[in-house]
Amino acid sequence: MKLVIASGNPGKLREIKEMLADLTINVLSLKDYPQIGEIPETGSSFRENAALKAETVAKITGEWVLADDSGLEVDALGGRPGIYSARFAGEGAGDAANNAKLLQELKAIGGHNRKARFRAIIAIAHPGRETLFAEGECEGYITDKPQGSGGFGYDPLFYYPPAGLTFAQMTAEEKNKVSHRAKALAKAYNILKEISFREK
Repeated sequence: MKLVIASGNPGKLREIKEMLADLTINVLSLKDYPQIGEIPETGSSFRENAALKAETVAKITGEWVLADDSGLEVDALGGRPGIYSARFAGEGAGDAANNAKLLQELKAIGGHNRKARFRAIIAIAHPGRETLFAEGECEGYITDKPQGSGGFGYDPLFYYPPAGLTFAQMTAEEKNKVSHRAKALAKAYNILKEISFREK
């Protein structure tokens, strides 16, 4: 069976491919469908955005599609950046700019409560079928400066207490056992395993 990952983010694609490696699924991405272009994330929640992306790409390709929407929720910022995590510092902003803005905002409010969580919602869609969802989250704290060179996004600022490291200091293997996306993907894996068995 074919599965289109509705993303062009190389870090995200790598993580998803690794997690689904032992399933007999031909994994494609939006790079294989250049005509689709950017899908506007107009939903008001991670779940709405994930469904929007998955269902739009499924309609265009006619294939099974996996889309995720994920982000960082910081308690002291009322849950921001949330669904705006990727563009926190503005449209087209990179990881460094987003991280700098997050640190600046926490500094401005004192940053005493630096509790945060990464949240991921995965939507699995196919034309004419009910969209299925898998969720995962990971609790941690925001550090006062970037630490580590691995990962992507807010990983250098996200401290995970059980490991005593930021996500950017962990190996990909370590992170993939505990991250929000890993937890959501573990649930999505079971859904896809069942689908691929039925589709044979």
